[in-house]
Amino acid sequence: MKILAINPGSTSTKVALFQNGECELSRNVAHDAVRLAEFAGVTDQLPYRKQTIEALLAEEGADLFGLDAVVGRGGGLLPMEGGTYVVDEKLLHDARVGANGVAHPAQLGSQLADEFAREHGAQAFVVNPPDVDELQEVARITGIRGVYRNVHLHALNLKETAIRHAASLGRAYEDCNFIVCHIGGGVSVSAHRRGKMVDGFDIVGGEGPMAPTRCGSVAVADAAAWAREHEVDALTALCHKTGGFVDLAGTSDAIELTQRAKEGDEACRLAWDAMIYQIGKCIGSMAVVLEGEVDGILLGGGMAHSDDLVGRLSRACEWIAPVTAYPGEFEMEAMAAGAERVLSGQEEARCYTGEPVWEPPACFAD
Repeated sequence: MKILAINPGSTSTKVALFQNGECELSRNVAHDAVRLAEFAGVTDQLPYRKQTIEALLAEEGADLFGLDAVVGRGGGLLPMEGGTYVVDEKLLHDARVGANGVAHPAQLGSQLADEFAREHGAQAFVVNPPDVDELQEVARITGIRGVYRNVHLHALNLKETAIRHAASLGRAYEDCNFIVCHIGGGVSVSAHRRGKMVDGFDIVGGEGPMAPTRCGSVAVADAAAWAREHEVDALTALCHKTGGFVDLAGTSDAIELTQRAKEGDEACRLAWDAMIYQIGKCIGSMAVVLEGEVDGILLGGGMAHSDDLVGRLSRACEWIAPVTAYPGEFEMEAMAAGAERVLSGQEEARCYTGEPVWEPPACFAD
């Protein structure tokens, strides 16, 4: 099988070509930030991004003849269950307009996949987009009528990490219970029960542990008091852009932060210690979600390269279940693997409907 994976980021696009499960080409296509700023919206960037990807593939001599599938990073979609989804007109429409209200380059993933797939007679898919929502009902309820929890997590990497770890145990993901963390620029902590991500934290909305660019959970009264002295938009930015290490220590670089901490910078030390402490607390809460039946605690993402972080979380949490680190990300591999499971008949492709995955209970209706 020949599969092309495309993952658009803020100023670059990751591209990888897989042949029979092996990565033959993996490159990061840089985009001119000044040129990107000329476009009114994310979708307007599509022709420019496609041209730069085509130029790189030509430069590398990439052979797309016989391409079976093109997989794009999902984005801009409404909540859905996990899985591999066919890119059709409904999915493309919602990606183009950003139906979830979050403008992000990931919206271009399905659009780019569709463009390349049409040109090469291949199928187009998205796999476990950020909008995967498999929460159990009780996890959705808040103490405010009409306000319900949802999650925005690193679903693609979280699920791929769980799938890989289950395979290492000789078991299927659907037969295991895991607490899975992605610890990078954002920090996702999630509970997976028998193949479903039944709880986690809305890291775009300000839930969960502190992260390099995210403030994490803050008492509502404290956040409201802060907003009265500043602006609501500035408070929102703290949730996903300007909070965490950025606000406390003036950097989003964890390597720089830990080095400064070693050199005696007290703000950096406290920020690092507090983040690890908060991740541990969140892992503990997910253990309660799974009622103590946990087959493993899995730590992925870029910061899982830190022996200090992994060691401390292991000591804090290994009484719950064995802790295993999977440093880095498997996003490109995860996209290709999802397509391969469908093409080989191991998994059935899903159709995106845009319909709610859950309806608020009638007992709380106004």
